[in-house]
Amino acid sequence: MSTHPPLDSTLVRWSAPPEERGDRPVLLLLHGYASDEHDLFGLVPQLPADFVMASVRAPLTPPWPTPGASWYPIEGLDGRDPVAITRAAEGLLSWIRKEVGPWPVGLLGFSQGGAVAVQTLRVDPDAVAFTVVLAGYAAAGELPGDAVLAERRPPVFWGRGSRDDVIPAHLVDMTAQWLPAHSELSGRVYPGLTHSVSQDELDDVRAFLEARLAEGGTPTEG
Repeated sequence: MSTHPPLDSTLVRWSAPPEERGDRPVLLLLHGYASDEHDLFGLVPQLPADFVMASVRAPLTPPWPTPGASWYPIEGLDGRDPVAITRAAEGLLSWIRKEVGPWPVGLLGFSQGGAVAVQTLRVDPDAVAFTVVLAGYAAAGELPGDAVLAERRPPVFWGRGSRDDVIPAHLVDMTAQWLPAHSELSGRVYPGLTHSVSQDELDDVRAFLEARLAEGGTPTEG
Protein backbone atom coordinates (compact mmCIF):
# COMPACT_ATOMS: atom_id res chain seq x y z
CA MET A 1 0.00 0.00 0.00
CA SER A 2 1.47 3.35 -1.05
CA THR A 3 1.95 6.13 1.48
CA HIS A 4 1.78 9.86 0.91
CA PRO A 5 4.72 11.84 2.32
CA PRO A 6 3.83 14.54 4.86
CA LEU A 7 4.20 18.21 4.04
CA ASP A 8 7.49 19.76 5.15
CA SER A 9 6.73 22.66 7.47
CA THR A 10 10.24 24.06 7.02
CA LEU A 11 9.46 24.75 3.35
CA VAL A 12 6.31 26.80 3.97
CA ARG A 13 6.52 30.51 3.15
CA TRP A 14 4.43 32.65 5.50
CA SER A 15 3.42 36.26 4.85
CA ALA A 16 3.81 37.10 8.56
CA PRO A 17 5.96 35.77 11.41
CA PRO A 18 4.26 33.81 14.22
CA GLU A 19 4.07 36.80 16.56
CA GLU A 20 2.08 38.78 13.97
CA ARG A 21 -0.45 36.11 12.99
CA GLY A 22 -2.70 36.19 16.05
CA ASP A 23 -6.26 35.22 15.15
CA ARG A 24 -6.13 36.60 11.60
CA PRO A 25 -7.77 34.40 8.94
CA VAL A 26 -5.40 32.06 7.11
CA LEU A 27 -5.24 31.62 3.35
CA LEU A 28 -3.19 28.69 2.04
CA LEU A 29 -1.62 28.91 -1.42
CA LEU A 30 -1.32 25.61 -3.29
CA HIS A 31 0.95 25.64 -6.34
CA GLY A 32 0.60 23.64 -9.53
CA TYR A 33 2.52 20.70 -10.99
CA ALA A 34 6.29 21.12 -11.35
CA SER A 35 6.29 24.28 -9.25
CA ASP A 36 6.99 25.03 -5.58
CA GLU A 37 6.14 27.24 -2.63
CA HIS A 38 7.83 30.28 -4.18
CA ASP A 39 5.49 30.46 -7.17
CA LEU A 40 2.14 31.61 -5.77
CA PHE A 41 3.84 33.52 -2.96
CA GLY A 42 4.48 36.17 -5.58
CA LEU A 43 0.73 36.90 -5.50
CA VAL A 44 0.78 37.95 -1.84
CA PRO A 45 1.15 41.71 -2.52
CA GLN A 46 -1.98 41.59 -4.72
CA LEU A 47 -4.16 39.82 -2.15
CA PRO A 48 -5.86 41.35 0.92
CA ALA A 49 -3.29 41.91 3.66
CA ASP A 50 -5.82 41.04 6.37
CA PHE A 51 -5.14 37.39 5.60
CA VAL A 52 -2.11 35.55 6.87
CA MET A 53 -0.95 33.67 3.79
CA ALA A 54 1.04 30.45 3.76
CA SER A 55 2.43 28.99 0.55
CA VAL A 56 3.17 25.30 1.02
CA ARG A 57 5.24 22.92 -1.08
CA ALA A 58 3.61 19.74 -2.37
CA PRO A 59 5.24 16.59 -0.96
CA LEU A 60 5.99 14.59 -4.12
CA THR A 61 8.88 14.86 -6.58
CA PRO A 62 7.94 14.53 -10.27
CA PRO A 63 9.95 12.16 -12.47
CA TRP A 64 13.26 13.54 -13.73
CA PRO A 65 13.82 15.91 -15.49
CA THR A 66 10.58 17.65 -14.42
CA PRO A 67 11.41 20.35 -11.84
CA GLY A 68 9.57 21.35 -8.70
CA ALA A 69 7.04 19.30 -6.77
CA SER A 70 3.63 17.73 -7.27
CA TRP A 71 0.56 17.00 -5.16
CA TYR A 72 -0.22 13.76 -6.98
CA PRO A 73 1.33 11.82 -9.87
CA ILE A 74 0.39 12.62 -13.44
CA GLU A 75 0.95 9.85 -15.97
CA GLY A 76 0.27 11.94 -19.03
CA LEU A 77 -2.24 14.76 -19.01
CA ASP A 78 -5.18 12.36 -18.57
CA GLY A 79 -3.68 10.39 -15.67
CA ARG A 80 -5.36 12.13 -12.77
CA ASP A 81 -6.37 9.52 -10.19
CA PRO A 82 -9.11 10.76 -7.79
CA VAL A 83 -7.76 8.43 -5.08
CA ALA A 84 -4.35 10.12 -5.30
CA ILE A 85 -5.98 13.55 -5.15
CA THR A 86 -7.88 12.51 -2.02
CA ARG A 87 -4.63 11.28 -0.49
CA ALA A 88 -3.06 14.67 -1.18
CA ALA A 89 -6.04 16.42 0.42
CA GLU A 90 -5.79 14.25 3.52
CA GLY A 91 -2.09 15.10 3.81
CA LEU A 92 -2.86 18.79 3.56
CA LEU A 93 -5.55 18.46 6.22
CA SER A 94 -3.08 16.77 8.57
CA TRP A 95 -0.72 19.70 8.15
CA ILE A 96 -3.52 22.23 8.71
CA ARG A 97 -4.55 20.57 11.97
CA LYS A 98 -0.96 20.53 13.18
CA GLU A 99 0.26 23.94 12.06
CA VAL A 100 -2.86 26.15 11.84
CA GLY A 101 -5.24 24.77 14.43
CA PRO A 102 -8.96 24.04 14.65
CA TRP A 103 -10.13 27.03 12.61
CA PRO A 104 -11.35 26.84 9.03
CA VAL A 105 -8.90 28.16 6.45
CA GLY A 106 -9.26 29.53 2.95
CA LEU A 107 -7.59 27.70 0.07
CA LEU A 108 -6.26 29.18 -3.17
CA GLY A 109 -4.90 26.66 -5.63
CA PHE A 110 -3.63 26.75 -9.20
CA SER A 111 -4.03 23.75 -11.55
CA GLN A 112 -3.08 20.68 -9.46
CA GLY A 113 -3.30 22.87 -6.38
CA GLY A 114 -6.82 23.87 -7.40
CA ALA A 115 -7.87 20.24 -7.68
CA VAL A 116 -6.42 19.54 -4.24
CA ALA A 117 -8.19 22.61 -2.83
CA VAL A 118 -11.58 21.34 -4.01
CA GLN A 119 -10.83 17.83 -2.78
CA THR A 120 -9.78 19.13 0.64
CA LEU A 121 -13.08 20.97 0.94
CA ARG A 122 -14.86 17.73 0.05
CA VAL A 123 -12.90 15.58 2.49
CA ASP A 124 -13.49 17.91 5.46
CA PRO A 125 -16.04 20.70 4.87
CA ASP A 126 -15.54 21.91 8.45
CA ALA A 127 -11.85 22.66 7.86
CA VAL A 128 -12.25 24.90 4.79
CA ALA A 129 -14.20 28.16 4.81
CA PHE A 130 -13.90 28.93 1.10
CA THR A 131 -11.93 27.93 -1.97
CA VAL A 132 -10.33 29.72 -4.93
CA VAL A 133 -9.71 27.44 -7.91
CA LEU A 134 -7.54 28.81 -10.71
CA ALA A 135 -7.23 26.61 -13.81
CA GLY A 136 -8.19 23.62 -11.65
CA TYR A 137 -11.05 21.16 -11.45
CA ALA A 138 -13.18 18.89 -9.26
CA ALA A 139 -12.13 15.25 -9.28
CA ALA A 140 -14.51 12.50 -10.35
CA GLY A 141 -16.33 10.29 -7.86
CA GLU A 142 -18.24 10.91 -4.66
CA LEU A 143 -16.99 11.73 -1.18
CA PRO A 144 -18.88 11.74 2.14
CA GLY A 145 -18.55 15.51 2.43
CA ASP A 146 -20.35 16.13 -0.87
CA ALA A 147 -23.79 15.93 0.74
CA VAL A 148 -22.73 18.44 3.41
CA LEU A 149 -21.47 20.83 0.75
CA ALA A 150 -24.67 20.54 -1.27
CA GLU A 151 -26.53 21.75 1.82
CA ARG A 152 -24.09 24.41 3.06
CA ARG A 153 -22.92 25.73 -0.36
CA PRO A 154 -19.65 27.39 0.76
CA PRO A 155 -18.20 30.19 -1.38
CA VAL A 156 -16.03 29.01 -4.29
CA PHE A 157 -14.34 31.07 -6.98
CA TRP A 158 -13.46 29.23 -10.20
CA GLY A 159 -11.46 30.99 -12.88
CA ARG A 160 -10.07 29.50 -16.07
CA GLY A 161 -8.85 30.58 -19.48
CA SER A 162 -10.80 30.06 -22.69
CA ARG A 163 -7.60 28.75 -24.32
CA ASP A 164 -6.51 26.47 -21.47
CA ASP A 165 -5.80 23.11 -23.14
CA VAL A 166 -4.05 21.51 -20.14
CA ILE A 167 -7.13 20.45 -18.17
CA PRO A 168 -9.06 17.84 -20.20
CA ALA A 169 -12.43 19.00 -21.51
CA HIS A 170 -14.34 16.24 -19.73
CA LEU A 171 -12.99 17.41 -16.36
CA VAL A 172 -13.90 21.02 -17.14
CA ASP A 173 -17.42 19.92 -18.10
CA MET A 174 -17.80 17.84 -14.96
CA THR A 175 -16.52 20.70 -12.78
CA ALA A 176 -18.99 23.07 -14.43
CA GLN A 177 -21.76 20.77 -13.22
CA TRP A 178 -20.35 19.80 -9.83
CA LEU A 179 -19.41 23.21 -8.43
CA PRO A 180 -22.81 24.92 -8.88
CA ALA A 181 -24.47 21.98 -7.15
CA HIS A 182 -22.12 22.02 -4.15
CA SER A 183 -21.11 25.64 -3.63
CA GLU A 184 -22.03 29.28 -3.94
CA LEU A 185 -20.07 29.65 -7.15
CA SER A 186 -18.56 32.77 -8.66
CA GLY A 187 -15.87 33.37 -11.26
CA ARG A 188 -15.63 33.36 -15.03
CA VAL A 189 -13.89 32.19 -18.16
CA TYR A 190 -11.23 34.67 -19.29
CA PRO A 191 -11.10 35.17 -23.08
CA GLY A 192 -7.76 34.31 -24.66
CA LEU A 193 -6.17 33.14 -21.40
CA THR A 194 -4.13 29.92 -21.52
CA HIS A 195 -3.14 27.74 -18.54
CA SER A 196 -2.10 30.73 -16.46
CA VAL A 197 -3.43 33.62 -14.37
CA SER A 198 -4.21 37.09 -15.71
CA GLN A 199 -4.41 40.45 -13.97
CA ASP A 200 -8.16 40.57 -14.58
CA GLU A 201 -8.47 37.23 -12.81
CA LEU A 202 -6.35 38.41 -9.88
CA ASP A 203 -8.56 41.48 -9.55
CA ASP A 204 -11.61 39.21 -9.38
CA VAL A 205 -9.89 36.96 -6.83
CA ARG A 206 -9.07 39.95 -4.65
CA ALA A 207 -12.71 41.09 -4.78
CA PHE A 208 -13.82 37.56 -3.84
CA LEU A 209 -11.43 37.48 -0.88
CA GLU A 210 -12.47 40.95 0.28
CA ALA A 211 -16.07 39.75 0.25
CA ARG A 212 -15.09 36.87 2.51
CA LEU A 213 -13.48 39.31 4.94
CA ALA A 214 -16.58 41.49 4.88
CA GLU A 215 -18.66 38.45 5.82
CA GLY A 216 -16.53 37.98 8.90
CA GLY A 217 -13.53 36.02 7.70
CA THR A 218 -11.99 35.57 11.12
CA PRO A 219 -11.30 32.13 12.61
CA THR A 220 -14.01 30.54 14.67
CA GLU A 221 -13.67 27.28 16.48
CA GLY A 222 -15.44 24.52 14.67
